[in-house]
Amino acid sequence: MTAHDGIVLVTGGCRGIGAATATLLAEQGQRVVVVDIAPDAMPGTQAILWPDPFDVASDNAVISGIAAIEAAHGPISGLVNAAGVFGKMHAAERVRMDNWDREINIDLRGTFLVARSIGVQMTKRRQGSIVNVASVAGMTSGPIHAYTAAKAGVIQITQTLAAEWGRAGVRVNAVSPGFTRTVALEAGIASGALDKDRLSRNTAMNRLVEPSEVAQAIAWLLGPLSSGVTGINLPVDAGFIAGSTWDAYGGMREVPGAQES
Repeated sequence: MTAHDGIVLVTGGCRGIGAATATLLAEQGQRVVVVDIAPDAMPGTQAILWPDPFDVASDNAVISGIAAIEAAHGPISGLVNAAGVFGKMHAAERVRMDNWDREINIDLRGTFLVARSIGVQMTKRRQGSIVNVASVAGMTSGPIHAYTAAKAGVIQITQTLAAEWGRAGVRVNAVSPGFTRTVALEAGIASGALDKDRLSRNTAMNRLVEPSEVAQAIAWLLGPLSSGVTGINLPVDAGFIAGSTWDAYGGMREVPGAQES
């Protein structure tokens, strides 16, 4: 996929990982259109902001919005499904089902709705690349019940759609960010709900992930350098999955002999 093949649509593109990805893709010469439920100016990027609110959980809003975007800017040849919400940490008995429904509707239903609406058109054009933003939460467990379930579902539908559309020339992949230093995560740390040292020490690299690092992985999966890759889920987690079980053995240790330059 090149900048001349069409536009790249980034959902949830006004903040966090979506914004970092939209900015990077625009810097690489892609024609990027950003949609968000709360459209907000993005200074310092060449990405095009779609001015109307885009509700990924509404079938009618997705279908009409995509039609309007393609009429205005041309065919969508790349999609980054970054729209999502993160729920509160609760014991199972305290999970409110209206909150559960909201997270599932946005994180899972919304990802499927947008991918389906655009992917079907991609199959008719015999080309296209989709990257869904899942999470390491969908590969592990935690007291964020709807979120973990939704993100596990995103990983699953990524594989299924990759198999369904592969022979039409459409690739579908996912990235699973670890704890990423977004505004939302920083707010959680500031409120005391999350502990930065705890989040970091259970990763092999002893740090949080930067949004730009997730964006680089998305850009690779979206573009021609990964032309033979479809149906995968790529963790970008600073080694959280690799290191999280080491606490049972006393935790990870510093490597001796390392010298700072």
